[in-house]
Amino acid sequence: MTASDPGFCVHCGQESPGGADHPACHNPRTALEPPRYCAFCARRLVVQVSPLGWTARCSRHGETASG
Repeated sequence: MTASDPGFCVHCGQESPGGADHPACHNPRTALEPPRYCAFCARRLVVQVSPLGWTARCSRHGETASG
């Protein structure tokens, strides 16, 4: 895994090779939820949800958005 590869679960923040969800985190409900942790450094994200989607921002790795 290199520094640019995701290495953490975006739902719980635990280490996860390739950024894949853990079995406990992977269910139909979490598929619709925005990420809560950065996949690259496991920091908590600043998440804003709107009727049109969501945005999530990491202080080190920038912003991601839905759709």
